[in-house]
Amino acid sequence: MPTNDLMSTSTEERPRSEPYLPPATQPVRAVVWAIHLALPMLGLWLLLANHDDLNGKWHDNLSHFWLIIAVAGINVVLGVMIGQASARRADARLLLVSLVFLSSAGFFLMHGLATPKIILGKGTYGFDLSQPVGLLVASVFAAVSALPLSERAARAVLGAQIWLRGGLAALLALWGAASLVPGLTALSAPAPGAGAGLGGAELAGVALYSVAAVMMFRLHRRRPAAMLVSLITAYALLAEAMVAGMFRHNWHMSWWLWHLLLTLAFVFVAYSAHLQFRREGTGAGVFDSVALSATVLRIRAEYEDALEELVGHLRRRAETRVPVATRLAGKFGLTEGQAAVLDRAGEALANERELSERLAALVDTGRQARVGLPERELLTQALDRVRQAYGDVRMTLVADGRVAMGSREYGPADFPGGEPVRLGGAVVHPLTVKGQLAGALEVPVGRTPQDEALAATLAGQLSIALENARLYQELSTLFRQYMSPDVANSLLADPRTAALGGELVELTALFADLKGFTSFSERSAPGEIVEMLNRYHTAAVPIILSHGGTIVQFVGDALLALFNAPAPQPGHATAAARAALAMQEAAEEIAAGTAGYPRFRIGINTGLALVGNIGSPELRGFNAMGDCVNVAARLEGIAEPGTVVIGQSTLDQIAPRPRVRSLGELSLKGKEQPVHAYVLSGLP
Repeated sequence: MPTNDLMSTSTEERPRSEPYLPPATQPVRAVVWAIHLALPMLGLWLLLANHDDLNGKWHDNLSHFWLIIAVAGINVVLGVMIGQASARRADARLLLVSLVFLSSAGFFLMHGLATPKIILGKGTYGFDLSQPVGLLVASVFAAVSALPLSERAARAVLGAQIWLRGGLAALLALWGAASLVPGLTALSAPAPGAGAGLGGAELAGVALYSVAAVMMFRLHRRRPAAMLVSLITAYALLAEAMVAGMFRHNWHMSWWLWHLLLTLAFVFVAYSAHLQFRREGTGAGVFDSVALSATVLRIRAEYEDALEELVGHLRRRAETRVPVATRLAGKFGLTEGQAAVLDRAGEALANERELSERLAALVDTGRQARVGLPERELLTQALDRVRQAYGDVRMTLVADGRVAMGSREYGPADFPGGEPVRLGGAVVHPLTVKGQLAGALEVPVGRTPQDEALAATLAGQLSIALENARLYQELSTLFRQYMSPDVANSLLADPRTAALGGELVELTALFADLKGFTSFSERSAPGEIVEMLNRYHTAAVPIILSHGGTIVQFVGDALLALFNAPAPQPGHATAAARAALAMQEAAEEIAAGTAGYPRFRIGINTGLALVGNIGSPELRGFNAMGDCVNVAARLEGIAEPGTVVIGQSTLDQIAPRPRVRSLGELSLKGKEQPVHAYVLSGLP
C-alpha cells in the first residue's frame, strides 16, 4: 500500500488562524524557485541582445538527433506511466497529464526524425514546426488538466479517452507522413534557414501553460506534494521553451536553449518520479497526488478500508494461522519490506484499537452502574458491554461462601491479598463487597501489559458497582418504609437536601383522620386498633402516592399529605381532590365489612406554605408549615365522616368545576377572616 503526499493533511483539516505554507511555497524557497525559472529567460535575453558575441552557432545534426530521441523516449515513458496511473485510479486529470507528455514527446520525436541529413537531406518546415505544434497541442491538455473538473466532466473525459488517444496517435501519424515523406506536402519542403513559426498561436500556448502552472500551484497550496511542484515547474519550462522557440535562430545558442528547456522540463518530472519510487518502493502511487480531489478521497477511503481489513486479519490470525502480509501483499501491491512494516504497524494499531475499546467499555460500565439499577440488570448490562471489548468474559456471584466458575470453585483463600488467579489463557479476578468475596470475573489473557491492568480496574469497577447496588437497595428499602418516595429519592440523589431550612411553595395540603377513632380505641384491644389503622393506611397510602402526593406525617389515626412538594406537580389541587375521593371510596369498603369501624374525614386547602427540613442537627423531619396547612386541618375537623371538605382556594384551581355543596362562610379557629368551604362530592 503506497504512501504518498496525498495523505498529507489538507487545508480544511488545518487551523485557520495561521495559513499553512508547504515547503515549496515558503517565501525564501519560493524566491529561489522563481529565480531558477527566470534565469533561462535572462539567458535568452543576453543571447539575443548580444547576437554576434554570445548567440553563436553550433550545427551538429547527429548530436541533435540523439538528444531528441533520448528526451522523447523519457517523455514517452512518463506519459505511459501516468496513463497507467490514470487507468488504475480511473482519474481524468491523470489521463490529461499523460496526454501532455505523450503529445509533446510525439512531436518532439517528429522534430528529431526531421533533423537534416538523417532522413531528409535539408531542413524542412516540418523540422521547424513539429515542436511548436506539439507544445501548442500539449498546452491545451495542460490547461484542461489543471481545471477542478466536476464528476460529470471527469466522467466525460474518461469516456472519451479512446478518442483522445486515438486522435493524438492519428495526428502524429499524419504529421509524420506529411513532414518525413519528400514531396507529399509542404511540410517536407525545404524551409528558410531562419526557421518557420506559428505566429500568434505560440503566444496562446504560452498563456495556456501559464494558466496551467498557476492552477496547479493553487492545488499544491491545498494539497502539498513534490510531484505537483515538479509538474508546475515543467509547465513553466514548457512555456519558456515556446518563448525561446519563437525567435527561430536555427542552430544558434538561443535555438538550442529551447531544446535545453524541454529536456529540463521532462527530466525534472522523471527525476521526481524516480525519487518518489525510491521512497515508496513501488510505482503504484507515484502520481496519486496529481489526481482529482474525488480520486484522492477515494484513495484515502481505500487506505482506511485496507487498515480496517488489516486490523481484522490481525485479530483473527490466531485462528487462521496465516501471516497477514501474505494475505494483503498481493491485494494491495506491496513489496516484501512494505508488507513487513505494515504488518508491524497494523499489529500496533490493532493493539491500540483494542486498548481504546476496552477503555471505552470500562467507562460505559461505570456509566451504567447508576444508583437505582437492580443488581441483576446492572450485572447483565455490564457483562454484555464488557464482552464486546474483552471477548469471552464470565462472571459469577458467591453462593454459600464459594464462587463456582465452570468446573472450578473459588473461595476467599484463593485470592490472597486480592490478587487474581491465573489459569493458562484466562485470569480470574475477585469481586468484593465491603472487603468480602462477592463473586469472580474471568477475563481472557491480554496481549499487552495494559490489558492486565485494565482487567484489574474492570474488576474493581464491577465490585464498586455491585456494592453500590446492594447498598442502595438497603437504603432505598429503609428510606421508603419511613418516608415518602419523593423525599427518599431526593435524599439519595443529593444528601444536601437534608439540610435544615425551607422555602415558600404553593401547595395543596390534605389532612385526613378517622372520626370515631377514640371511642373505637376505648372498646377495642390494642391489637385490634393496630390492625384497623394498618388496614386504613394500607389502602390510603398507595392512593396518595399514585396521585403524586407526599406523606409527611402519621399522627395516630391522622395523616398529612402534600401535593406539589417537594416535587413540582401541575394540577396539584385536582390531584389532591381525586386522591381524597378515592380514599373515601376505599375506606367505605373497609368499614362496610367490619361493624363499628370509624370513617375517614378529609380536609383540603391550597396556598403558600414553608416547606423543608425542620428540627435540629441531631433529628429532623420533612414538613410544611403555614396558614394553608392550618386551614386544611380545620376543614378536616368540621368534615362529617365519609366526606371531603375543600377551601375556596382549592376549588378555584380545580378544572373543570367539580360537584360541590357550599357550607357558606365558616369561622375557623385561629382565623380572623371567615373561610368559604365546600363539601366535595365528585369530579367530572
